[in-house]
Amino acid sequence: MMDIVPIAEIAPDRVEQLLDVAFGSGRHARTAYRIREGMAMIPELGFAARDAGALVGTIQCWPIRFAGDDGRDVPMVQIGPVAVDPSRQQGGIGRQLTARALEAAATHGLADALTLIGDPEYYGRFFGFDASRTALWRVPGPVERHRLLASGTAVPTGAGILAPRILALA
Repeated sequence: MMDIVPIAEIAPDRVEQLLDVAFGSGRHARTAYRIREGMAMIPELGFAARDAGALVGTIQCWPIRFAGDDGRDVPMVQIGPVAVDPSRQQGGIGRQLTARALEAAATHGLADALTLIGDPEYYGRFFGFDASRTALWRVPGPVERHRLLASGTAVPTGAGILAPRILALA
């Protein structure tokens, strides 16, 4: 039977191994990693899926910010990566993990400005994310514009860059 637990219950090296299996060892060069570079994940929003003790999925969320060209500085949460063991994909594990992280974000007052890089049809259909407000956002690396998604009442529009939320941890 599968259970979802706080990611803190899983040894970090096991999480890293699953991420390597799911995304490859070059994953650290991806744009999503560069957006949150140097940040620690938000522990209350990280979860792991276990099935008979085996780690089959994880989700992590990160404190980032939108630094607007007009001077706005909007705290945001970046969702992901959502990693599922390749042998268990298409079974709803990623959807369950994402739903749990979004519930936790709402519980902790962090659901007003969420972003992720992902499949717009999937994240739109199940979770209401879209690219309608992200067209002028810049990120520190390549991105397929239609995959830069956001959700929440405080999601900024206009030009600016997504970056680590350094000041939030000071």
